[in-house]
Amino acid sequence: MAAVRKEELIRNLKKTGWQRKVQGVKEFLGIVRSHKASLFGSILLTIIVVMALFAPYLAPYDPYKRTGRPLEPPSWKHPLGTNDAGQDILSELIYGARISLMIGIVSAVSAVAIGVVVGMVAGYKGGKVDEVLMRIVDLFMVMPSLLLVIFLAMVFKGTWLGTQMFLVLIVAIAITSWPTVARVVRSMILSLKERPFVESVRALGASDAYVMAKYLLPNTAPLILAETLLRTASNMITEASLSFLGLGDATQKSWGMMLHYAFSRQAIVLGLWTWVIPPGLMISLSVLSLLLVGQALEIYVNPRLRRR
Repeated sequence: MAAVRKEELIRNLKKTGWQRKVQGVKEFLGIVRSHKASLFGSILLTIIVVMALFAPYLAPYDPYKRTGRPLEPPSWKHPLGTNDAGQDILSELIYGARISLMIGIVSAVSAVAIGVVVGMVAGYKGGKVDEVLMRIVDLFMVMPSLLLVIFLAMVFKGTWLGTQMFLVLIVAIAITSWPTVARVVRSMILSLKERPFVESVRALGASDAYVMAKYLLPNTAPLILAETLLRTASNMITEASLSFLGLGDATQKSWGMMLHYAFSRQAIVLGLWTWVIPPGLMISLSVLSLLLVGQALEIYVNPRLRRR
């Protein structure tokens, strides 16, 4: 009899969890529709993602091939002109969305994954485990992140990863951007682990790993998604900064590398503003769109903001 009641309680808890997820998605979509800035950000982000996914079909030329004379001004054939190698700048801009977004998203997901694991274990376990993990987090947080990323990029550049420099950037950025996520997740876990539904599952004999994976993790999903968006925006700026300094992948087209070559070839002095402004504008618009979508998630996570 007790076993039957135990199974029934677990089924009810799982059913309630799925109902909360469906209701949460509907609630978030309602917030996006009612929040004009977030709606604009969602549309803008969708356009940029589509541009990255369908770059081969949208770009007028292969950005790696010479299609005109070097440093051509804008024309019908080349709307943004050509670079010093005779490559079409518009095609570079469209293809650049791929690497810039990929590095931003993959490094953000990696950083959030590390931060979630560390924050969840620290918050749930408490005691000495929490103390040790938080001191490690503090150690990373007091380091100047950009200088540390530059150092790691230079170190990894001389290893086997150096053959794929974009992987170096992903690893270096992820290593330096997870501590903030760990602290945020830990704070939420400290609150969630005292909730009645968590205590009920623990009373039924569920293991710590099961509780964290099945009940704590889903309830932190909106927060994790919001952190992923914010980390993506921040990491895209970091990637652009590193590429601008010459630490990017010279074999790949990214907005940061476009700026690097534009400035190194004196594009401003030559009056080639169409080589400088578009990649900088695309970086700004991408970051803006991610932040605006993140606002909707922030409103969803914090209901008090809906009353304002």
